[in-house]
Amino acid sequence: MPPALRWQAGAGEERLAPLPEPLAALCGGDAALQQQLHRAARLADSPINLLINGETGSGKEYFAKALHQASSRRGQPFVAVNCAAIPETLIESELFGHLPNSFSGAGPRGKRGLIQEADGGTLFLDEIGDMPRELQSRLLRVLAEGEVLPIGAARPVPVRLRVISATHHRLEDLVAQGRFREDLFYRLNGARFALPPLRDRMDFDWLVQKMLDDGGTRSFTLSPQARERLCRHRWPGNLRELRNVLEYARAVCSAGYIDAHDLPDGMGAPAAPSMPALPAAQDDACQMSPEAMLLMQYLRASGWNLSAVARQIGVSRMTLYRRMERYGIQSPNRRDGDPPPQ
Repeated sequence: MPPALRWQAGAGEERLAPLPEPLAALCGGDAALQQQLHRAARLADSPINLLINGETGSGKEYFAKALHQASSRRGQPFVAVNCAAIPETLIESELFGHLPNSFSGAGPRGKRGLIQEADGGTLFLDEIGDMPRELQSRLLRVLAEGEVLPIGAARPVPVRLRVISATHHRLEDLVAQGRFREDLFYRLNGARFALPPLRDRMDFDWLVQKMLDDGGTRSFTLSPQARERLCRHRWPGNLRELRNVLEYARAVCSAGYIDAHDLPDGMGAPAAPSMPALPAAQDDACQMSPEAMLLMQYLRASGWNLSAVARQIGVSRMTLYRRMERYGIQSPNRRDGDPPPQ
């Protein structure tokens, strides 16, 4: 049974080792994320490569940087590469480097690639699912052989690094479509982390205050109306969108007091019809008991897969269903009149 749920099941709360400060700074009490961070702490100095899944803007690079800072590699380089942002014509030379005049447009002095720049530290490959397939085999060689071959070079250069990859895609789907090498997928997927979207996090108020306090000595306060509108918003851009909204509000508010009219237009609009509406008690963490909040975290993180959650917390599906009934939690996939899940 996961440590985060032991107390709920009546077996007594298990005291976990304190998180390293870089990882602890990412969370203000969200149970699902806290569990991921404790697992990351145990893997911080492992040589295995890590894969981070999460929606755009959910904090994948922050997670990777914190893991690097929590490891023994903290004094070595952390090199971030956005595989979707580098033009396809340049990504090979940017990653692997090149010798002088090794191709049309190459400079006379040559260039060390970003893989070599990360030697001894961490190479973070963001949006790895967008890496051109023809370069995936070259990256596979780096991971398998521990060496990189710059463009125009006859001999490879040894490198020692930890690779952390991130993507908002399901790489398994890209493999099935022939867009991503299966052998590279298994090389990258030594351990996987799934970051929750902002709309599912139970430490939302902590995140808001943390972002408001960042970057200066001036204090800011949210009015109840502004806080309510922020809570109602669905946050498709996740942490990146929240930071932009709060920076805007800090710039236009008066005397450090942020009211509803200080938020960008459209903030807090009703959810799109395609998003299933949840009962009020489910969508307002302040009205839920800690046990109910924790259970909601696991249900939402699994996409309301009751069988998966039951296995994760070590109970039968019927026991899980009875707990949902006790806390007034109803799956958005279940219609009135449907029988309880078996």
